[in-house]
Amino acid sequence: MTEDSQRRVFWVMVFTGTYMIIQATGGYLSGSLALIADAGHMLSDTVALCFAWIAFRLSRRPADAQRTFGYHRFQVLAALLNGLTLFLIAIWVVYQAVMRFWDPVEVMAGPMLIVAVVGLLVNVGGFLVLRGGDRRNVNMRGALLHVLGDLLGSVAAIVAALVIMATGWMPIDPILSVFVSVLILKSAWSLMSSSANILMEGVPEGFEGPALTAELTSIAGVSDVHHVHVWGLTGEKLMASLHIKLDHGAEASVVKTAVRARLAERFGIGHVTIEVDDAADMAAEALTAETH
Repeated sequence: MTEDSQRRVFWVMVFTGTYMIIQATGGYLSGSLALIADAGHMLSDTVALCFAWIAFRLSRRPADAQRTFGYHRFQVLAALLNGLTLFLIAIWVVYQAVMRFWDPVEVMAGPMLIVAVVGLLVNVGGFLVLRGGDRRNVNMRGALLHVLGDLLGSVAAIVAALVIMATGWMPIDPILSVFVSVLILKSAWSLMSSSANILMEGVPEGFEGPALTAELTSIAGVSDVHHVHVWGLTGEKLMASLHIKLDHGAEASVVKTAVRARLAERFGIGHVTIEVDDAADMAAEALTAETH
């Protein structure tokens, strides 16, 4: 799946970079902030998609003595960087829009409309290509959000051009730029939060601890589950460690195999460390709890 996502990101990066040059030129010639803002988004997206592509390539490197889990976290770092660039560019666009309210600029609606329509087609194509990738992967989500931001920017530019052609009302250009920027800020914050949660080894999004405990205690031979820790190497590569107490007469190897199979099947957790507590362990743990 990583190879497929890598290929999708590469081609969208090429298309985005090519159109970014066309859009920046059109925005400059027409005087449209909406187009210039969208070209700025596409510039950041081209760089962000490049980072995402590099991260996918690096994540495929095998584990070594220094990084025993491999290089998968490069994808998460790229996603965090993508979210940050989205955030900063959206703030810049809002600032430029406020400046335009004080110092209005004449916008050539015709060229603006043509460039925006072409941009919409490019962005829709890129969005559809990335949408077919693994959206549990935060790196892919970051790339998808960048292209979605560009798509919204193109829609805003089209609407602004049509309003200006019909009414001559120039403030619509910065107003729609601010509206799109607010939407992008929300998405950027969500992406940064998800990436930070993974890097901090927080509980994966949508994961419910009680559901996991109930599922495992229903396995034959398991009498108790505790000290459960679940985290993600990436958004889709989940890991867990836990302690189990066996029913009398249960065989540890059989129960552990069943626990691993259930975690993989029901929760998508592929790497599990299981500690089996015997009576002596439980007694020592209870004594430690009492002394504290």
